[in-house]
Amino acid sequence: MIDFDFSNNAKPQKGSILVSEPFLVDDYFSRSVIYLCDHNEEGSFGFVLNKYVDIDLKEGIEDFPMIDFKVSRGGPVDTSNLFYLHNFGNELKDAVNVNNGLYIGGSYEEMISLITKNPDKAQGIRFFMGYSGWEVDQLQDELDEKSWIVLNNISTKTILNTENDQIWNDIMERLGGKFKIMSSFPKNPSDN
Repeated sequence: MIDFDFSNNAKPQKGSILVSEPFLVDDYFSRSVIYLCDHNEEGSFGFVLNKYVDIDLKEGIEDFPMIDFKVSRGGPVDTSNLFYLHNFGNELKDAVNVNNGLYIGGSYEEMISLITKNPDKAQGIRFFMGYSGWEVDQLQDELDEKSWIVLNNISTKTILNTENDQIWNDIMERLGGKFKIMSSFPKNPSDN
């Protein structure tokens, strides 16, 4: 079950998620769920949680541990770079606290060493190719257009979970009412 706080007046902040409105017409962000890593007067950035790339990090990165990771398509910006969220805290030098025990980045070498020595730690990290970003006021304009629903107090477990491909649908159903009905609409109405 996905836990969150929903209010029609929720404001985006570090640690919020943005859930695309059911009829958002955008090839990239249609039916997306985005975790916001930062939101301030200079802009916002985060990672799409429910879109994936078909890539094997073991084959593409020299000395990467022999662990299978499902890699998310974090967004359309800087897609040639690998980013990571984790719950390792200060075990990684230079990791930045986002919210509720989730951190972004930190020493790549220490991260590789940590998950190589202790493969169970792999459950506490999530990888992304690229990120989603908004310039000053851009996200607010999209919120004013009702492109996104803002949810707060999402569990760390939900953010790190790469097994739930249906997170957008699950959230819509939990929101209830019109959202529950819309969660089962086909992406393309002509498919109905």
